[in-house]
Amino acid sequence: MTRQITAAAAGRFTFPSTGISVNRMGYGAMQLAGPHVFGEPQDPEEARATLREAITLGIDHIDTSDFYGPRVTNRLIRETLSPYPAKLTLVTKIGAWRNEKGDWILDCSPDFLRKSVEDNLENLRLDKMSIVNLRLEGPGVDIVPPMRAMRRMQDEGLIGHIGISTVDMAQVETARDIAPIVCVQNLYNLANRGDDAMIDLLAEEGIAYVPYFPLGGFAPLQAEALSAVAAEMGKSAQSVALAWLLQRSPNILVIPGTSKRAHLRENVAAATFSLSDDQVARLDGIAGLG
Repeated sequence: MTRQITAAAAGRFTFPSTGISVNRMGYGAMQLAGPHVFGEPQDPEEARATLREAITLGIDHIDTSDFYGPRVTNRLIRETLSPYPAKLTLVTKIGAWRNEKGDWILDCSPDFLRKSVEDNLENLRLDKMSIVNLRLEGPGVDIVPPMRAMRRMQDEGLIGHIGISTVDMAQVETARDIAPIVCVQNLYNLANRGDDAMIDLLAEEGIAYVPYFPLGGFAPLQAEALSAVAAEMGKSAQSVALAWLLQRSPNILVIPGTSKRAHLRENVAAATFSLSDDQVARLDGIAGLG
């Protein structure tokens, strides 16, 4: 029987000047690793089944990184999905590593970035990464040296296209002077709306915006307001929050993560319904609560 709920229901997005087109409902692999994104998954077979289910549901954009686990999610993706479907786009992130305690150590030095790309290629068994996100420490950090390193790797053919993460608009503009930028990945959700202006500017340029932490950070009043709309619709709060993101702007790609098939199906279902203008307005007001 044909599935009625698929990632394709969210529509598609084509990254600028790349020829890469993906369903806007994607999948974030971070939660495939163990607790706190460290170590092996608690249920390896369910994690692999979730990856297979993602492909079945039409997801063709998977966000991963070697520092998830570390190396756990990339290994699971390779073992479960390789040889990869022809239209699957794997996107990785570099700029950090994990020590033996699980701490996150940021490092954007050129030598480390190159080693990170090479490790991702090896662990995913790829010759070239379609898209690599450069993860910075945050606004105000000099993006020029790491972006020059990214451009060199792109010129050498290790990287197809470049994205940047945890940045402000000034860094985006500086980065674009060095190399084309196809996506920006920042913290954004119903309760955290600091990038509203950036999203609109990127949309005008056809650049994708990929919010991380799309379902978290809600204060009690904010969560209560979201739950009220969800109850009215007969949907889960998580689904409504994802549906709001998809309606927020056509350049937003969502990559909610999970290691459970049931949760994955619930996430994908967010692509199948629309919010009314009144519901959107009420949800927009969540950012001012808490």
